[in-house]
Amino acid sequence: MSERDKDAISADELDRMSDDELVRLGTRLDDVRLVQYAERWPVPGTKMERRALRHVTGWFVLAGVSALALIGVFVFWPYEYLPPGAPGYQVRTLYTPMVGLTFGLTLLGLAVGAVAYAKKFLPQELAVQQRHSGSSSEADKRTVAAEFRDAGTRSGLQRRTLFRRVAATSAGLFGLGLGVMAIGPLVRDPWKHGDSPDSLWRTGWKPINGETVYLRLDTGDPDEVVLVRPEDLRAGGYVTVFPFRETDREEPERLHAALRRADSAVMLFRFRPGTTVTSRPGREDFHHGDFYAYSKVCTHLGCPASLYEQQTGRLLCPCHQSQFDVFAGAVPIFGPATRPLPELPITVGDDGYFVARGDFAEVVGPGFWELKP
Repeated sequence: MSERDKDAISADELDRMSDDELVRLGTRLDDVRLVQYAERWPVPGTKMERRALRHVTGWFVLAGVSALALIGVFVFWPYEYLPPGAPGYQVRTLYTPMVGLTFGLTLLGLAVGAVAYAKKFLPQELAVQQRHSGSSSEADKRTVAAEFRDAGTRSGLQRRTLFRRVAATSAGLFGLGLGVMAIGPLVRDPWKHGDSPDSLWRTGWKPINGETVYLRLDTGDPDEVVLVRPEDLRAGGYVTVFPFRETDREEPERLHAALRRADSAVMLFRFRPGTTVTSRPGREDFHHGDFYAYSKVCTHLGCPASLYEQQTGRLLCPCHQSQFDVFAGAVPIFGPATRPLPELPITVGDDGYFVARGDFAEVVGPGFWELKP
């Protein structure tokens, strides 16, 4: 049928047609020849139909249960870091696999359920259509809509109330799970409880009650305390250090926690004599002689920036290839990082060991919306 013939059909004529008549009209308008168009279940309510419906509904039930489990895992499963062997370590290592498993099962249930419903309940249709170009006429739009309604009617979706509710609930729960995963990381307010030990504005280097904070090596034994002196580090090298207070010896948990806290890792560099170093404004006195201390946490996404080239002073983060110039205040010179690595103010105490003169002057790790420039 030509486009002119389609436009000749008035809206009143279309309004008077039933869905079945609109479907037949639509096939004629589109030059479609229905070779086969048979209902899957000519006799509704048979045992085989009910069995097929239970099979399809089961997939959507799986999707709904998995979506609830996904939300539960994301919100309630413990995820904080623990060292290997610590109580609860195995449970925490399952956090990411459990999120992936429940997410995958939800998608699987929705996808298989939708495909199974289409194969078992939508009409068996085999059609041949001639290809046409151009915009759709009003008759095309009305008849296509009728064809969709007809497919829904013939598939029995309107009379299968329980199935509709299960499918809609499963899809809704999956959408809710995606929403929780998207919004969840944005819920934490970095301005709230700014003086709390867990605040984004405070690290393990912040002095507590005026107690001295030493620079401590990680020897692999969390109970062993090895402090750092200037003569322990050769020129051109660096070591990773963590905060230590003498009162930590009295509480093993605090002693271990200092090594686990993500924002506590610091790189202590000893530059070669004669190296030209440019400090950032306001940080000219943060170093001690040739010794400089920078956060080990990359300001892009929080990976450990630990590949050091002592000849050029470049520090590379292996995750996304950000490079920092430690001879120029650890400013980023390549890659996606946009902020310098925070510098820790250090000095040598009366007992000859390195100590921190205070906490970082800026936030450690990746930036966030509320971070002031």
